[in-house]
Amino acid sequence: MTLLLDTDILIDVALGREPHAEASGRLIDHLERRPGSAFIAWHSVSTFYYLVAPARGGGDARTFIEELTSFVDVAPTSTADLRYATRLPLADFEDAMQVAAATACGAEIIATRNVRDYEGSPIPARTPAELL
Repeated sequence: MTLLLDTDILIDVALGREPHAEASGRLIDHLERRPGSAFIAWHSVSTFYYLVAPARGGGDARTFIEELTSFVDVAPTSTADLRYATRLPLADFEDAMQVAAATACGAEIIATRNVRDYEGSPIPARTPAELL
């Protein structure tokens, strides 16, 4: 099964946001043992850095990204994928971009703690706890 990790999963782990950090961390640990089974969207990296660097420092945020991308790939996306996101019936455009990235990399599921945000998505969303 191929997953796309939503940005919230990464932020929960990096900032230890409870009650979500434990399940998200366990999912990432599982994926580390299965390189190539998960992707992140390109735009997730900048959002992650913007939110995590003030709390943990830029060096720690960069280290987290570097370590994560040793076993999680960045979804290959294009202008066509961005246009696809504009046509998706999701209320939040950033979530539509996640769906477009998931589609581009062939992900079967989007891992997120905000499953409701993906109502109307052609790719189902599941929480880390559900996936584990």
